[in-house]
Amino acid sequence: MENNRQNMTNKIIEVQNVKVNITNINDSDYICISDFTKFKEGKSTSDDVIRNWLRNRITLEFLGTWESIYNPNFNSVEFDGFKSEAGLHTFTLSVTE
Repeated sequence: MENNRQNMTNKIIEVQNVKVNITNINDSDYICISDFTKFKEGKSTSDDVIRNWLRNRITLEFLGTWESIYNPNFNSVEFDGFKSEAGLHTFTLSVTE
């Protein structure tokens, strides 16, 4: 009988006095990007920082490349619509989109 359980471990590193969670699943590391937003002081929330990061055209191009490689259900046609608007002052993208 095959075991479908994933080998998962967690660790925390400190980057410029901010604790960042790293999860290792089956020998691949995943960094919690919302932990990186904690360095930002003031009125901006983590959601605001991530939302602004997602507006960046280069960020979207990177995410699109990653998704096309690793996500067999990636909808490249829908993504092209997001990418064409990236960088415009009116463009916003949520994490769920």
